[in-house]
Amino acid sequence: MPDSSILHSVEEKKLALASIIREPLGELAVACGKVWPEGGKIDAILKIGIKSVSHCKLIYAWNRDNCVVSAMISPQGLDTNWRGRNLSERPYLKKNLPFKGIMLSSVYISEYDSRRTVTALQAINPNNHLEGFIAADFNVSDLMQNTQLQIINSPYTQYRGDPAVRGTLFQQQRVQSEFDKVDDAAFDRLTELITEYGVFHTKILFSSSRCTLWFYDDPFQYQLFNIHELLDADLLLAYPERSYPERATVTPAQVKQVYALFKALRYIDETIYLRSGSLNIINAMVGLTFSCDGSHYMTVDEFLDRDVQFWLGLS
Repeated sequence: MPDSSILHSVEEKKLALASIIREPLGELAVACGKVWPEGGKIDAILKIGIKSVSHCKLIYAWNRDNCVVSAMISPQGLDTNWRGRNLSERPYLKKNLPFKGIMLSSVYISEYDSRRTVTALQAINPNNHLEGFIAADFNVSDLMQNTQLQIINSPYTQYRGDPAVRGTLFQQQRVQSEFDKVDDAAFDRLTELITEYGVFHTKILFSSSRCTLWFYDDPFQYQLFNIHELLDADLLLAYPERSYPERATVTPAQVKQVYALFKALRYIDETIYLRSGSLNIINAMVGLTFSCDGSHYMTVDEFLDRDVQFWLGLS
C-alpha cells in the first residue's frame, strides 16, 4: 500500500492543477452551453479554448447519455472519429459527477492513447439545467515532467513484528556481537563515510555485525560490509572524497547524535534491545527494529526528541 503521505502529496498536486484550470474550463462550459448541442460550434469553441487550459492534451464534450458530442480536440488538431461514441465504461463515469464546477478523476489508462491520464470534468449547466460535460485530459508524465513530486516525511509509525518472536521474547538475551566490541570505531567510520565519502543511507545489522551502504554516486546498488571490512584501514582508498550532499536534510552533527542514540538503544536492556538501525540523510528518516521484531520509522528530528526513557516507556 502506498505511504499515506505520498498519496497526500499526489492529492495536493491534483488540487493545484484544479486551481489552475477551474477558471478557463468554467468559461468554456458557459460558451458551450450557449450553443449546445451543436457539435460543430462546440468544436470551434474547444479548438480555441484548449490553448487556455494549461497542460491539456485532449478536450472534448459529452452529453448526459455519456455520448461524445464533439470532436476529440488536441493541440495538433481535431479527430471526429469518436463523435457519438458512448463513454459509459470510462472509470470516472463510475463515480458521482459534478452538477456544477469541476471534478478530477483518479489516474487511469486512457483508451484513446493508452497513456496514464487524469481527466478534469467540467459540468455544462446553462440556466442550472445539466446538459453534459467538458472533459479535459492530462498526461500524468507531462504534469510531472517539470515538477518534482514532493514526498512528505511520514510521522512516527510503528509496525508489529512476528508474533512467534514476541512470544519467546523473554526467553532470549542479547549476545555481544563483533560490532558491539568495536562500536565506537564503527560509528566513527560510518560517520566519516557519510560526511566525506558520499554515503547517504546506512543500515546497521548489529547482531550479524554487517552494514549496508548506499552511495550518492551509485544509488541503485547497495554494498554490504562485515565489521572487519568496514574498519579496514584501506577501505577509504576505494572511494573518492565527496562533499556533503546539498540535498541532505540531516546535518553532520545530527548524524553523530543518531548513532549515539543507536548505541544507547543497543544496550538499553538485556532482553529488549536494538537489533538494526537505518539512517537516510536525504529524506531524514530513521528506521529501527528491536529484538521483539517490532519496527519503528520516524524523522531524525522525532527520533532525537525521544530520549532513552521514551523507549523504556517511562516518558
